Amino acid sequence: MNLQGEQVMGPGSPRSPSSPTLSDSSLLSQASALSLKSEVTTVPPYVPDEYEKLSYYNGITSDGDHPILIYRSDYHSTPFPKPSGRFASPCQASCPSSTSPDLAHAVSQKILALLQKNGIRDVVVEFREAETQQLIGPPLLRHVGTANATHHVRGFLTALLGVPLTTQDWERDDGQGTLTLWFHEIIDKSGKPSDRVLGLTCCHVLRRNTTTKYELKGGAAKNLVRVCGTRRFLRGLDDITKAISDHGILAEYYARDIARLQAMEEQDDEARRELRRLRPKLEEEKEAVDDLEAFYDEVTKQWSDGKLQRNIGYAEYAPAISVAKDTQYTLDWGVFVAAEAKVRPQFEGNVVDLGSKYSPQDLNSMFYPVPGGPTTFKFPDQRKLRIVACATEDDLAHPAEFDADGVPCLMVGKDGNTTGLTVGRYAGIVSFLENAAGVVSRELGIYNTGLKAIEPFSEKGDSGSLIWHMYDGQARMVGQLHSGRNKGGSTGNHLTYATPAWYLLKQVKTEYKHADFYRSAWSA
Repeated sequence: MNLQGEQVMGPGSPRSPSSPTLSDSSLLSQASALSLKSEVTTVPPYVPDEYEKLSYYNGITSDGDHPILIYRSDYHSTPFPKPSGRFASPCQASCPSSTSPDLAHAVSQKILALLQKNGIRDVVVEFREAETQQLIGPPLLRHVGTANATHHVRGFLTALLGVPLTTQDWERDDGQGTLTLWFHEIIDKSGKPSDRVLGLTCCHVLRRNTTTKYELKGGAAKNLVRVCGTRRFLRGLDDITKAISDHGILAEYYARDIARLQAMEEQDDEARRELRRLRPKLEEEKEAVDDLEAFYDEVTKQWSDGKLQRNIGYAEYAPAISVAKDTQYTLDWGVFVAAEAKVRPQFEGNVVDLGSKYSPQDLNSMFYPVPGGPTTFKFPDQRKLRIVACATEDDLAHPAEFDADGVPCLMVGKDGNTTGLTVGRYAGIVSFLENAAGVVSRELGIYNTGLKAIEPFSEKGDSGSLIWHMYDGQARMVGQLHSGRNKGGSTGNHLTYATPAWYLLKQVKTEYKHADFYRSAWSA
């Protein structure tokens, strides 16, 4: 029989027993005193060896993310055999590095004595390391059509590409980036079918320390991935507030115009026709204000707490940032596991929301800038542009399109955390970048369109964004945005650097061999 006494602690939370068996305050006070003693260099005789620590709970999870054993009271009486799998059992849980074997042993003796005093014997007390991951709140929001007044201000909380990301690791400095794409694992590393969906972004978006490889193992603490850092979330609220104001201004304007027409002593046909047109417009604006105010309340109530309400997964793998020896391309990527409860309900795969920033006519002229030239771009239904393929190495080396000056190039787009949807030019020429250590890398160089009315292609916070282009009316991956060049300070980039998508996907498949980048639903 094992003791059920879950002492589960979240980050920064005080330890508090949740079982009546552990409610004796004397046990806690004695445990606290023991935790303050000086460190002991000798290994106590009841401490499990490394093999048992890492293997004892093997089999209680399907993905190998099992907790680490700290202590068990039957360590001497029941030697640990090599496991072929083990079912989960009640135990004492604590945050990583919060409980030592000495403390666990001392508390266990008190627990066993208390139980024996009450006639309960044959009990095994186990302590394991694990961390509580809270994923409360609703799932990411549904994408809606243009008839919905909230369509252009809800993108920062949907699962379409361009998801603004931050992590627990970056919480203090509010570091931010962007989702590159989603992919399905299909088959895990043990050869078993997997329905996990993972997110790809830049290594430096997921982690502070980018000089060493990161791989989540055992019961190690998770680096939680969140939708929106503080600055991005507040900007999202500001966008909603501005939309409320804009619709309110129009409603007030239409109301005044209607009042003016109604006050006319004699209304001719033109006045009556104008009134018929203005009245539904006024009602539409008033309804939009009501919908946006309700949406603002929903977002503030259900998404404001980043630590509790905006967790959408946890980092799993991120190789150190490096320059590939075979191609000299920058390798700056990392993967996180998407939380099914938060992402699955509105998951649609790799889809770009073209939004309302540009009209369909504007986008058509931006992607096909040659006047009178052929165009295969068709504005997609509900503004949702699906990524269906990846441009090859040859496609990038020999662009088959032209800009307004007749120069061969690919007109490319991206949706980023900071600048949203932007359009730029890739001329088929690689750029060479030398870092502070003197290491030279090759990059895809993306230039701004050159149109004064169009903002820079990227700014800080857009790292991770997927760059794509149109081919025969369909969207194909071009690269992963990871850095840029500007005049310094907070100015926008005049040159954006990216790793080719064809090479990036190849690298991802070295770790996730069966990765599928094109599914449109969570399950097959």
